Amino acid sequence: MTEQPAPENPEGDEPIKQRKNGLYPGVSDELAENMKSGWADTELRDLRPIPQAQETARRRAGLSARFPGERLVIPAGNLKTRSNDTEYAFRASTEYAYLTGDQTQDGVLVLEPTADGHDATLYLLPRSNRENGEFWLDGMGELWVGRRNSLTEAQRLYGLPCADVRELPAALAKATGPVRAVRGHDAGIEAALTDKVTAERDEELRIFISEQRLVKDAFEIGELQKAVDSTVRGFEDVVKVLDKAEATSERYIEGTFFLRARVEGNDIGYGSICAAGPHATTLHWVRNDGPVRSGDLLLLDAGVETHTLYTADVTRTLPINGAYTDLQRKIYDAVYEAQEAGIAAVKPGAAFRDFHDASQRVLAEKLVEWGLVEGPVERVVELGLQRRWTLHGTGHMLGMDVHDCAVARTEAYVDGVLEPGMVLTVEPGLYFQADDLTVPEEYRGIGVRIEDDILVTEDGNRNLSAGLPRTSSDVEAWMARLKG
Repeated sequence: MTEQPAPENPEGDEPIKQRKNGLYPGVSDELAENMKSGWADTELRDLRPIPQAQETARRRAGLSARFPGERLVIPAGNLKTRSNDTEYAFRASTEYAYLTGDQTQDGVLVLEPTADGHDATLYLLPRSNRENGEFWLDGMGELWVGRRNSLTEAQRLYGLPCADVRELPAALAKATGPVRAVRGHDAGIEAALTDKVTAERDEELRIFISEQRLVKDAFEIGELQKAVDSTVRGFEDVVKVLDKAEATSERYIEGTFFLRARVEGNDIGYGSICAAGPHATTLHWVRNDGPVRSGDLLLLDAGVETHTLYTADVTRTLPINGAYTDLQRKIYDAVYEAQEAGIAAVKPGAAFRDFHDASQRVLAEKLVEWGLVEGPVERVVELGLQRRWTLHGTGHMLGMDVHDCAVARTEAYVDGVLEPGMVLTVEPGLYFQADDLTVPEEYRGIGVRIEDDILVTEDGNRNLSAGLPRTSSDVEAWMARLKG
């Protein structure tokens, strides 16, 4: 990776003579003039609107109707430093991408109140200025980081008037009237609004956008299906290289899935959990640096994120050598039975909590049956005694965030009712920690989770990830076919 621009004489250590007016430190007049000209016109004139342009317009209209007479400010966010002068890959804020379809850093959507609603403007960085040398002397110039869309191009793509974002902080500082902003993404924008916003009012804006996303439109459901389909192929990739993972570590599994995510999508939607052996009992095992051993289980929890930032979230627990032991199968089949009960409870009009309760009851029954906890089952469920081994909730909403709609009000989400168009995970599990002396030794270090992405339909549900086998016998047959 090359360093940020510090023009020097390629023939030696002495810097090129500094321009007298200081405009280009270390750059000669001749080179500065040379870099201004001789560049082709690259304006793109045949751009079409992004596929979700109609949906983003409808979402903005819903936002406008909720907050009449108020200025609304939704930033994409800025680059974050990883170390010294390197940054993490940029990922636009979910609120911004949901309302615009744009994913570029430093962008800001502003809805200005009018007599009959709002006028929306997208504030972006324009093309780099070639006249003043910005495009090659600035570390964020296009010569260094790549071409940006012009404001005219962006307007064609997103169906919104576009303006230079560098002028926005000053304009916001002078603005009058009520303002709400999505916080936590752009410190500069927040500083310009310091005396105009309150945390309570801003949180109401964030909550509303989160609840807007509870029911997915047709475009979103299509994107989630794409994410799941790529994820299925990623799981197949992993099964095909388990022998190589055994010779290396869980990192081989992580890298294999990541390759599929980057080739077919934008990225992984969250840190892949590639947990072999006793690591499967750690819910968010993302170190992925442990051994992969024949005879153990691999709990793979991973999801591809599409180019439009919708992510899958799928888990399978696989026998590394292709065949479950009797005990592994018993535990796996219990989790499968619990998941079946949970999926059956997903339907329009059902309480969101119903699928969790259904799954937990099955797992409690199994734990009582195996003698690991004293019954009756009603007592176990009432006291939550099964949670020592089930640990987590049985699912969550899914969308542009893996834990989507996370700031929605409890009454709208966890205590709410399922509607057609909602997409959620159903993911029961059993986890017997390696140091758990309350269970027989042979159970210790076994963790099993099965997770699928479920769309609520008009008459029930549809499993978006049905392309991956779920029963223990089907998993074994699938693995045998892939290993050839």
